[in-house]
Amino acid sequence: MAPDRRESQVATQARIVELQFCGGLILEPGTGMRVVVIVEGVSDRIAVEALAARRGRKIPCEGVSVASVGGAHGIGRFLARLDLEDPDVGLAGLCDAGEEAQFRRALERAGLGTDLTRPDMEALGFFVCEDDLEAELIRAVGPVAVEDLVAAQGDIAAFRTLQKQPQWKGRPAEEQLRRFMGSGAGRKIRYARLLVEALDLARVPRPLDGVLAYVERLMA
Repeated sequence: MAPDRRESQVATQARIVELQFCGGLILEPGTGMRVVVIVEGVSDRIAVEALAARRGRKIPCEGVSVASVGGAHGIGRFLARLDLEDPDVGLAGLCDAGEEAQFRRALERAGLGTDLTRPDMEALGFFVCEDDLEAELIRAVGPVAVEDLVAAQGDIAAFRTLQKQPQWKGRPAEEQLRRFMGSGAGRKIRYARLLVEALDLARVPRPLDGVLAYVERLMA
């Protein structure tokens, strides 16, 4: 993505945080606690919001904004736009294991700690997915149930084709499904909500559960 377009995305997300919409209500600075949950992509945002909804929470109406920053490299610019000195602004986030170092450095540059470990990041409300959130959800739902979901969406033929490809043939079903989710146009975004809706609420992936629990504590 071109730098100017990426910068525009970050600016847009920052503006969304500044004016959080809930129907016709605008939550502006000074209206109480506001929390920003930083995630890498749109599918991550959809998953967080979908799980909150399943738990009976309407987080946009509660002063919580889930902001996708267009990849891990966007977090530094995004944090720079927030007033981190405002006691009424709380932060949380999710990232992939491969982007943990990028998130950690951004948090350190923002003055939120030094030499942060993963437990330190979790204490700040930032949780790491192994390998990414899709993989976490596939493991939690279970590959057999996810295949049933793929079949119900009319995508099973495309998935079987991927399974026959030399580089994926014989690989674990979880890896094949993760690749399938990320390979089609808009597929990852479409399945994010479906995976959360198929999830047993007693088996929520730890990072996803952790970030929402952290947000709930901030808003209590």
